Amino acid sequence: MRFVPTKSEEQLNLQALHRIRERMVRNRTSLCNQIRGLLLESGISVPQGISKIRSTLPTVFENVSNRLTLIERDFFSDLYNELVDLDGKINKYEKQLEALAKQSTECRKLQSIPGIGILTATALISAIGDARAFKNGRRLAAWLGLTPRQHSSGGKDRLMGISKRGNCYLRKLLVHGARSVVYRCRNKDDNRSKWLAEIEERRGTMKATVAQANKTARIVWAVLAKDIAAQPHS
Repeated sequence: MRFVPTKSEEQLNLQALHRIRERMVRNRTSLCNQIRGLLLESGISVPQGISKIRSTLPTVFENVSNRLTLIERDFFSDLYNELVDLDGKINKYEKQLEALAKQSTECRKLQSIPGIGILTATALISAIGDARAFKNGRRLAAWLGLTPRQHSSGGKDRLMGISKRGNCYLRKLLVHGARSVVYRCRNKDDNRSKWLAEIEERRGTMKATVAQANKTARIVWAVLAKDIAAQPHS
């Protein structure tokens, strides 16, 4: 059974900041998709990416030579103001998370692990609670849905893909961080990089990424439960 870890008031505050920020990020993505679709209906194509929308949209509704109507210029201006407002609120919550991470010794330790930044470190601290509630690192990785599903019977072990159970937000952050580690390991010769390069060559980039995310989760447990520093190339 997977029990809800007991959290302190500080951990609950961190969790609330992450949930609010994540909702705003989803709203911003939805808003940008709507803006891009409305521009296409008006015959204006904008490359993908939020930065492209930010730089292109003001020139679109301020350009009097295009065929946009007054109504279109008005609602595109409103949509741009909404995007700027969301950007400001997201930046506000990210700065709050950064300030809280600097005050936490555990967060600073987690940030020394490859593939873990401020967002991932604070999210882990807020969600895990007391890491000693997990018997070992594999239990934590399984709680995050980063271990294989098993369909074993008759003495035959059959391992499937990862279970994807537990906190999908944490799993997403760990996988994104692991992807950057896999990308940067290709020109290195330390033990971890050689291990990842071998998995990537044998099983593919995505499986190497998930393997690194699983390894990161185990290192996180060791750092939090045993109060030790992460090894630089572990």
